[in-house]
Amino acid sequence: MNKSLRLATVTPTQSSQPVPEQTSAGANVPYAQDAFERWLLFLDTLRERADNMIAHDRLGMPPLLDFDYELLLDARTFVRPANYALLWITRVGDDCWEDCVDEAKPPVIVIDPRAGHGPGIGGFKHDSEVGMAMHEGHPVYFVIFFLEPVPGQTLADVHYALRDFVTEVARRHPDKAPVLYGNCQAGWAAALLAADCDGLTGPIVLNGSPLSYWSGEAASSPMRMLGALSGGSWAAHMIADLGDGRFDGAWLAQNFETLQPEKAIWEKYVNLFSHADTERERFLDFERWWNGYYTLSREEILGITQNLFIGNRLEQGEMQLDAHCTIDLKRIRNPIIVFASEGDNITPPQQALGWIAKLYPDTEALKAAGQRIVYMTHETVGHLGIFVSGSVARLQHRTILESLEAVEALAPGLYEMVFDIPSGGAKRKTSDYDVRFVKRDVEDLGFGSDHGALAQVAQISRINEAAYSTFVSPWIKAATSPASAEMLRALHPMRWTTTMFSERVNPWMALVKSTADSVRETRDPLPKDHPAILAERALLARTGESLASLRKARDAWLTHVFGAMYGSFPFATTTQTGQPPDTSNKE
Repeated sequence: MNKSLRLATVTPTQSSQPVPEQTSAGANVPYAQDAFERWLLFLDTLRERADNMIAHDRLGMPPLLDFDYELLLDARTFVRPANYALLWITRVGDDCWEDCVDEAKPPVIVIDPRAGHGPGIGGFKHDSEVGMAMHEGHPVYFVIFFLEPVPGQTLADVHYALRDFVTEVARRHPDKAPVLYGNCQAGWAAALLAADCDGLTGPIVLNGSPLSYWSGEAASSPMRMLGALSGGSWAAHMIADLGDGRFDGAWLAQNFETLQPEKAIWEKYVNLFSHADTERERFLDFERWWNGYYTLSREEILGITQNLFIGNRLEQGEMQLDAHCTIDLKRIRNPIIVFASEGDNITPPQQALGWIAKLYPDTEALKAAGQRIVYMTHETVGHLGIFVSGSVARLQHRTILESLEAVEALAPGLYEMVFDIPSGGAKRKTSDYDVRFVKRDVEDLGFGSDHGALAQVAQISRINEAAYSTFVSPWIKAATSPASAEMLRALHPMRWTTTMFSERVNPWMALVKSTADSVRETRDPLPKDHPAILAERALLARTGESLASLRKARDAWLTHVFGAMYGSFPFATTTQTGQPPDTSNKE
C-alpha cells in the first residue's frame, strides 16, 4: 500500500473553543473519500458478479462444487429420461478419495434442491454437507441436475432416476445402506423414495424440507397466502406456457427475495457496501450459485404445486406417483432425522415436523410402526443458512453424520437431538460437545392449522386450473415460440438487474473496473469506530427498519384479505418471525 498517497484524517479538537468552519468541513473529506472508494469497490463487485453470471451461463451452468468429481450416471440416457446425474466426489482439497474415506462407513448421497437455482448448495464450499461427510470418512455421492429439463419430464421420471442412482450406490457399497441427505425440495424427493411401493433402507436426513404444507396457521406463511390470493396453480401453468413449456426458476428466486426484502435485498447490499474491502469474495462465491436460474418442465411445476404446495396430497397419502403406486409416508421404515429452524420462513418447523402428528395420532402409534424419528431445531438460522452456513455445517451437520449409528440403535419413538446438556437421555460425547437424544411425545408436535381455509384454496385452485387449461392455455401455447420464451427469460428482473452491471452490457463499467483497481492499490479505509462510519451504519439500519415496517404492513394486509376470502378465524398480528433466505451467506 502506498502510504504517501494517504489523506490525513483530521482528529476532533480537544479544545473547548468552537471549531472553525473550515476545519469542520475538512473533517468530512476523509469520510467522503472513503464512502466514494467503497462505492467504486461496490460497483466493481457487482460488475464481476454480472460477468461471472454471463460466463457461467455460456458454459451451460455446470454444478458449482468445491470438490473434484466423476460423472457416474446421466439420467438423460435412461429409458425414462430426466435431466439428473449422479456424481462421485473424488477429491477434497489436496486429499483424494482414497486418503480420507473409511470403507466401513455408509455412503452418503447428497441430493440438491431443484427449486429455482442450480446444483451446488450442499457443496459449493469446503465447510458444507459434502465437506463434513468427507471429513467424517463417508464415501460421498452428489445428485445434480442440468439446466433444461427433458421435454415432458414428470416428477415420476425424476423419481425413478433417483431410485436408479440409489441402486447404483448400493451396488458399489453392498454392505452398507446409503444415507439419503435431502435439502429443501430434495428432502421430500428423498421421502418419496422411501415411501413409494418399493421402499428403501438406510437413514434419511431432511434439512429444511417441507412435508406438511398445511401445518401452521395460514397467516404464518405469506408465500402460501400469495399463492392462495393469486388463485392457485394456474399462474405457474401460465408462466410455463409463456416459457414454451418451461418454468423459469428465476420466478421462484424472486418469491424468496420478496418475502423479506429488507433482509434478502437491502441488508445484503448494505453489508457489501459497508464492508467493501472484506466481503467481496464471500459475496461473489455465494452469488455464483444464487444467480444461476434453472428451469422446470410444465409437468413438473404443476405436479409440485397441485400435489404438494396447494393440494397437500403427500401428507394425506393421496399423491399418485404413477398408475401403479400411491405414495404413503406411513410406509417409511427408515430412521428419519429432521433438521428445522425457527428462523426459516420458507420451511418453518410446522411444515418440517407437522406431518409426524398427522400420520401417527400418538407416541404409541409411532412405536407400534417401528419408526425412529429424531428432530433437531435451530433458533435463528435462515432457510439457506441451514445448507450454506459454515458454522451450521461444522456443528449440526457434522453431528448428524456422527450420530447415524446412535440413531439406528435407538428404540422406536420420537426423539429430540439436544446439544451441550451434561446429563440425562441417551448421552454421547463428541470431541467438542455433548449430544443426547431426549424422548419426546408426538402430541407435543400438534401444530395448529387452518385446514378448512386451505382446503377451500385447493378447491378454487382446481376450478381455476380447469378453466385456464380449457379456455386460455391453448391460445398462449399457439402464440409462444422458443424466441419469445428466450426473450422473456432474458428480460426477467432477476437477470437484467444483475447483467446491467456487466462490461458486455454497460460500457461504463470498464471505467469503474480500472478506477477500482487503482483505488485498491492506495486505499486506506477509515476505522470502524470513526464517528462518520457509525453515523452511516445507523442511517442504513434505520432505513432497513423502515423497509421491515412496510413489509409487515403488507403481510398484515395479506392476512386480512386472506381471512376475508377464505373464512373468519384468528390470525397472528405479525406473519413473520424468522429470518429470510440468507443471501448474504453469513454464518
